[in-house]
Amino acid sequence: MADFEREKAVECMFDPVTSSIIAALEDGEKECSELAKAESIPEAEVLDRLSYLIQHGLIIHRTEGGRCILAADTERLTALVEDSGNFEGTISGLEKMDSYLN
Repeated sequence: MADFEREKAVECMFDPVTSSIIAALEDGEKECSELAKAESIPEAEVLDRLSYLIQHGLIIHRTEGGRCILAADTERLTALVEDSGNFEGTISGLEKMDSYLN
C-alpha cells in the first residue's frame, strides 16, 4: 500500500456526503447501491468520492457476485484523524464555527 497524504485523506473524510457514507460503514460493510440510495447519488459517485480512501486502503472495496461491497478500516480511519493532529484542529474549527453561529 502506497503512502498517502494525510491532509488529502482527511479532506475526503470531512466532505459532508463522504462523511455520511463513512458513518454508514461504521456499522459494517454495505453495498454501493445501498449507500448511493441513502445519499441520493449514483453508485459511480459513491466510488468517486471514496476513491482516494479506497486507493490507500482506508476503505475496502470488493466485488461479490457482481455487487460492489464497501467496508471501512475503522482502526486506520480513527488513527488517521487522532494521530495526525487533525482531531484537535477539527474540534477547534468546529468550536470556532459554533461561536460564529451562536
